[in-house]
Amino acid sequence: MYKILTLNAISSKGLDRLPHDTYEISSEIQNPDGVLVRSHKMHDMELPDSLEAIGRAGAGVNNIPVDKMTDRGVCVFNAPGANANGVKELVLAGMLMASRNVVQGWNYVQGLDGDDAELHKAVEAGKKKYKGFELPGRTLGIVGLGAIGVRVANAAVALGMNVIGFDPGMTVARAWELDASVKQAAGIDDLLAKADYVTFHVPLVEGTRHLINSERLSFMKNNVVVLNFARDGIVDEEAMEEALDSGKAYAYVTDFPSNRLKGHERVVALPHLGASTEEAEDNCAVMVAEQLKDYLENGNIRNSVNFPEVALPRKGAARLAVVNQNRPDMVGQISHIIGDSHTNIVHMVNESRGEIACTLLDLDDAVSDDIVDAIKAIDGVLRVRVL
Repeated sequence: MYKILTLNAISSKGLDRLPHDTYEISSEIQNPDGVLVRSHKMHDMELPDSLEAIGRAGAGVNNIPVDKMTDRGVCVFNAPGANANGVKELVLAGMLMASRNVVQGWNYVQGLDGDDAELHKAVEAGKKKYKGFELPGRTLGIVGLGAIGVRVANAAVALGMNVIGFDPGMTVARAWELDASVKQAAGIDDLLAKADYVTFHVPLVEGTRHLINSERLSFMKNNVVVLNFARDGIVDEEAMEEALDSGKAYAYVTDFPSNRLKGHERVVALPHLGASTEEAEDNCAVMVAEQLKDYLENGNIRNSVNFPEVALPRKGAARLAVVNQNRPDMVGQISHIIGDSHTNIVHMVNESRGEIACTLLDLDDAVSDDIVDAIKAIDGVLRVRVL
């Protein structure tokens, strides 16, 4: 029986992918084999030695101590793309809210007093202050062309916008999904100089912190609209406030409110709604539950943020899964131990990623405790499981 600890409310559609006859799932379970989490902060948690994997029902893993888990041989999964449509829709809504002054106009109406005749007169008199502009023909710059960025790009093209993108790590698979009219920027600065709207779909790492800062705002177009539905910290808020106050920037739409900007008349600040749809939560839970199940039962790895991709069809009588530090001759030492026990390797795969390597071996006979103990004793081996 596999034990799964849930640290947040996880969609039942995801939990249903874990059969009740082989999985025990609870928010208070002890010594779990796996953890399913959304936004719960795990950095200060004491995690037991029984833990084999963590599944994040979403894309970002800033709430998980990934480096610490890697050192312990614990696989961390996420669900890239599962919430992409939900975020895409909110980006489009953000562009429309900013362009048409929807929030400012709504606030204006809520502040009006008097009877209906007076209200109508005030509306007609005041609406000129909220005149906006339309999207077709304007240029949207997208930094990050992963699952979300590609969907935003294609939707913007369908709305009649010109779209330019920048992503040095873009995959071939994503390139095939991208509308052919989307132009490639030479770099971030090239993109920022050409865009009427800018949206970010990248993780927060040292290289993406304060991508929007005073220097870059200085050469961006006047009346630029900046949208941040990616990560808090990508936009330098002090620089953004100065650009809004000076009229350099027309609007800032963000999913990450702060006391500095939440009350600014040109800021639309939302309570982290990007993936807050029933569909996105279901999709994320299903994807990460299936990945966790396949890893615990078969050792296969998909969409891990710290382990290599590994897939091996089942053959033989037993399967052995080994996680170790990525050093020379590790596979040789493991194979030697198995050979000395007169057990034959029917099928195997070894993949590495950075400092971690994972090996799956299908054997023609049951795996003895002696084999497991001998492999565990190899210097650099972090985890050994019989599946």
